[in-house]
Amino acid sequence: MRAFFAVDLPESLAAGVAAAQAPFADAHGVNPVDPEQAHVTLKFLGDVVRGNEDGTPNDSALDDVIAAGERAVDRAGVAPFDCAVGGLGVFPNRDYVSVVWAGIERGGDDLTALHRALEAETTALGVDPADHAFTPHVTLARVENAAGAEAVRDALDDGEVEVGSCSVDEVRLMKSTLTASGPEYETVREFELE
Repeated sequence: MRAFFAVDLPESLAAGVAAAQAPFADAHGVNPVDPEQAHVTLKFLGDVVRGNEDGTPNDSALDDVIAAGERAVDRAGVAPFDCAVGGLGVFPNRDYVSVVWAGIERGGDDLTALHRALEAETTALGVDPADHAFTPHVTLARVENAAGAEAVRDALDDGEVEVGSCSVDEVRLMKSTLTASGPEYETVREFELE
């Protein structure tokens, strides 16, 4: 099971996500994410349920990840907070665009604290550490070619984007299933902030 820890955006922000995607959504080589599945990834885990030698599933790895999530949320000490999403950015850079994202204008420190705690707890389980600095963001699209990148650069030049604000009161462990029409996400466990 491919999994990650995330903060989901509420459905009320789906229209704001779609509006942020609109300037480049139809460009050749740009694959927008489903606005109703928008989220902030706190820690990507990869495959967390390994098979036993006889090919049957081994759920103990998932149990360990759930326990790590509980410890991390407690360790971070983050109370429910407000989050504002807006502005456009790209990874890795403007010259070579592979991901388009909306930034976090308020709540970034809390998201970073959660990320650090999840990083510490999951790497202790043997999950690979992140290979780049954490930048809290909401992925808007993935870009496959130069034509798509040009449309994204035009959107970057056109000005600011405001997706909206929401309250964050939980972290979720999410299952990701890759399909021909894009990834599909399912909540495995919720961890409430207190």
